[in-house]
Amino acid sequence: MMKAPFLLIAMLPAAFLLGGCEAGPDFTAPLASLPAGVSFLSTGKQAASPIAIASAASSAPADAEWWRIFRDPVLTSLEQRVASQNLDVRTATLRVAESRAQSGVTAAAALPSLNGTFQYQREEYSANGIVSLIPPAVTGGNTSAFTKPINNYIIGFDASWELDLWGHVRRQIESANATLEATAEARRDTLVSSLAEVARDYVQLRATQELIRIAKENLEVGQEILGVTKVRQEKGLTTGLDTESAAAQVASIQAQLPQLHQQEVQEINAISLLLDEPPLGLSGELIKPKAIPTNPPRVPVGIPSELARRRPDIRQAEAQLHAATANIGVAVAEFYPSVRLNGQPTLQALDGNNLFKGSSLQYVIGPSVTLPIFEGGRLKSTLVLRERQQQEAALTYHKTVLQAWHDVVNAMTAYRSEQDRRARLKEQVEHARAALTLARSRYAEGVAEFTTVLDDARTVLQAEQELAQSTANVSIDLIALYKALGGGWELTYPDPTAAPLYVADDKPTLSPLIDAFKP
Repeated sequence: MMKAPFLLIAMLPAAFLLGGCEAGPDFTAPLASLPAGVSFLSTGKQAASPIAIASAASSAPADAEWWRIFRDPVLTSLEQRVASQNLDVRTATLRVAESRAQSGVTAAAALPSLNGTFQYQREEYSANGIVSLIPPAVTGGNTSAFTKPINNYIIGFDASWELDLWGHVRRQIESANATLEATAEARRDTLVSSLAEVARDYVQLRATQELIRIAKENLEVGQEILGVTKVRQEKGLTTGLDTESAAAQVASIQAQLPQLHQQEVQEINAISLLLDEPPLGLSGELIKPKAIPTNPPRVPVGIPSELARRRPDIRQAEAQLHAATANIGVAVAEFYPSVRLNGQPTLQALDGNNLFKGSSLQYVIGPSVTLPIFEGGRLKSTLVLRERQQQEAALTYHKTVLQAWHDVVNAMTAYRSEQDRRARLKEQVEHARAALTLARSRYAEGVAEFTTVLDDARTVLQAEQELAQSTANVSIDLIALYKALGGGWELTYPDPTAAPLYVADDKPTLSPLIDAFKP
């Protein structure tokens, strides 16, 4: 006669054969192709008159570390710290670790569970309890033999394994793995956004410093004009009106400087926050003015078919759609019977010396089948819910892909248009400077009104400021383009186990600013 444990082992191959069925639909990755009629590299009509665009998009493969095209070592240094120092990226990294652990919890359901047990009891029955029901013919009128204390030793284990006949557990694992993938893509999306934000703030900082330089340079010009008007007033060649107007112009330029310096500090702090630094923590690196990072002659953006592979939000939406599809299979499998193999072999003895003898073996073994009969509509409603969630995820994926193409085309259009505008502003600055030089010369000769000099000085200041901001906007638009392309998609991430645990007595994890305010 076959022993029961061997019967259980013999059932395993049959379980594996039956376990090949999976309920619910299989996931097929959707296509994220370029919409018909849209050109990836063509971004609309040309300018009204031909202008040499300084930088054009190229289908050459894009570098994941796109910020290197600006050839700015300070910017490169900042970007190389984002993955390990940015708090949002580190938080997203921990979420990936959490999702990976949750996936492991789900995967454990596919394996047998085995629990060891050890129990010791010392028992004594009451003479007035159940022992009193024993007939006197049995006890002979003496129940003391039945109420003596006894020891009870039990050691063994219980095992249980759900046969995944309909793919219930496998679909759960599939959904958990897809959720893990979605979480990883969410981290990548956070990194891409953080890299772009650091670059954008850095370019704007350099633009602000350029505006400060322009203001100071124009302040010197204004002070020179003011000096000329004072001399002419002393000689009786002009009235005090010219002098007051020139002084007002100087004061107007001076009034711009405090606001520009405030903006400079705020932008340094914005970058410091992105890199987990205290306020002004990066002032040593950033306070010294540098030129605005400029775009290269050719911008490699890759080919359209790579967009779905690069954009983390598209990959995240696809993974979420995968998880939602797998959850339908989980809901479908709930309608089928669940079969479990159970076993509980134990050794039991009243004397510890006999516990490990073969005669102390006892066991309970056999399969159990659970069939849902009435659930009050829970199973059907759950299935409808999962199907609607899958439809929602499909629409979200479609919108994400469509939004990605819009982002890319809009970014390329803005990049090209801003270069056009910058070229026009550059021409304006050149003409305005020439006009100011002529106006000052004619005013000194007494053949031009002073209002012409003031108007030309204001025009020069405004044109130079707009040119500086446009130069920055060209680089900012290029940054937006690389973000739209999913730039920075191949970087490594920090070890989630290296994240600090904030406990009360863990002083090294406290911010220097917090330490500074502690009594």
